[in-house]
Amino acid sequence: MNRRLFTACLVPLSVAVALGACAAEPDAPAPSSAASEQPPNIVFFLVDDMGWRDVGVFGSTFYKTPHIDALAEQGVRFSNAYAATHVCSPTRASLLTGKYPARLRLTDWLPGRRGHDFERLLSAEKLAALPLHEVTLAEALREHGYRTAIFGKWHLGTGEAGPLNQGFDVQKPDFPGSTPRGGYFPPYLMAGLVVEGEEDEYLTDRLTDFAVEFIEQSQDGPFFLYLSHFAVHDPIEGRPDLVLEYREKAARTEPPVGPAFLLEGNPDDPEPLSRAQLNALLEQPSHQDHGVLPRNTVKIKQHQDNVEFAAMVTAVDDSLGRVQSTLDRLGLSENTIVVFYSDNGGMAAANFGNPARKVPPDLLDVAYSTSNLPLRGAKGWLYEGGIRVPLIVRWPGAGRTGAVHDEPVISPDFYPTLLEMAGLPARPDQHLDGASFAAAVRGEDFERGAIYWHFPHYSNHGMQSPGGAVRDGAFKLLEYFENGTVQLFDLENDPGEQRDLAAAQPAKAAELRDRLHAWRESVSAAMPTRR
Repeated sequence: MNRRLFTACLVPLSVAVALGACAAEPDAPAPSSAASEQPPNIVFFLVDDMGWRDVGVFGSTFYKTPHIDALAEQGVRFSNAYAATHVCSPTRASLLTGKYPARLRLTDWLPGRRGHDFERLLSAEKLAALPLHEVTLAEALREHGYRTAIFGKWHLGTGEAGPLNQGFDVQKPDFPGSTPRGGYFPPYLMAGLVVEGEEDEYLTDRLTDFAVEFIEQSQDGPFFLYLSHFAVHDPIEGRPDLVLEYREKAARTEPPVGPAFLLEGNPDDPEPLSRAQLNALLEQPSHQDHGVLPRNTVKIKQHQDNVEFAAMVTAVDDSLGRVQSTLDRLGLSENTIVVFYSDNGGMAAANFGNPARKVPPDLLDVAYSTSNLPLRGAKGWLYEGGIRVPLIVRWPGAGRTGAVHDEPVISPDFYPTLLEMAGLPARPDQHLDGASFAAAVRGEDFERGAIYWHFPHYSNHGMQSPGGAVRDGAFKLLEYFENGTVQLFDLENDPGEQRDLAAAQPAKAAELRDRLHAWRESVSAAMPTRR
């Protein structure tokens, strides 16, 4: 494939020349001799909707992710990494600002779910974009000579609120939305993806082309590459060659054991359904469809067997492999920090933003992507399946290799962590809620302390009430806002959140609830109101 120069350099010419931004591509790039003399490059590889178990090294046996697995051997895998919310925009805002979504007042995906008459609460007001006065991680790095680029999903505001006003020198495509307009196959309906003289290709591959080119043009660095894939978000459209591979693999594989779906209800109902009741309802004629079912129940996928989605996962893995190969080829690997992360849990629950939606039996693989087992729930839920995500950090020369770290971390922590890794001064007035976990990557003692969630809205992926949560040590408390119900789980002994301990341990539940309330007060969290 022919490599291209970007048609416009989005920095002043003098700066571009100094940073190598517009340098012509050599026929056979040589390793950079300055690699050990400059601050480390940073590649932040962000996947959309990839669940905690959607990677081989995190437990998937169906999806093939050899390059992600290899990255784990080269760095540190975090077994208790979290997204700041169970939907995309707030998590993305938190990692770029170092602040909890509640503090930012950007607490839902943009523009968010519309209200419905049956909802007992009015969702809290939220911002429509990431404020320009926030000094993003990209801005902080650019102030220290980094060339910055975002390829893929932004989803933090339109127009003036776009990434070119938030610290990024280069953006492709010029599209602010959530799902890729036009899908993953050409003809693209997002500006900046069509390249004259080249055949259009699968979207994940095209974004990787741009990332590879950016690395080649920025090798005299330092650079910050934010490769923010639309994948594996729906529409669930796999690359055809990989879909064929997975169809063949599925034909050779024993069918999964157990039910294909389980029911979840609203734990904040006046009379919430027990697991035994939910399992019994699953057998009833009233609960055979796929939609919002009686007693406000929805189905959660239990098997990783969607070949289209599997192909999307492996295309993302191929993308990481190409980025890593480019760093190796240019002699940049030993001076490049690589972060692999997801913005929320896997879409094991279908999108019922329109509660009247019914999914036909022959289109289930269009509506449900994956399973998060052994975790409970899915994208759109405060259970672990919605907020626990894969995280791997490679820090050459300073970080451990082939290690696993169990202490929880969360998306606001990236800002201070990457500044510390890059040898840059902290910005405590900016990353108010982040805690640097660079020590954890080095193998030193690190205790994050309590982490918090706040989602004062109704979800597209279930009928549960708006709510919040806190995790401190092994214990996690969830609080719902319609009726004030709380659930308490011991994640060390019950990672699947099946044994609610709120009644058995009222003192612990009260302690964590008080801490959650105090935290909400400290960040001025907006709350939903009664109709």
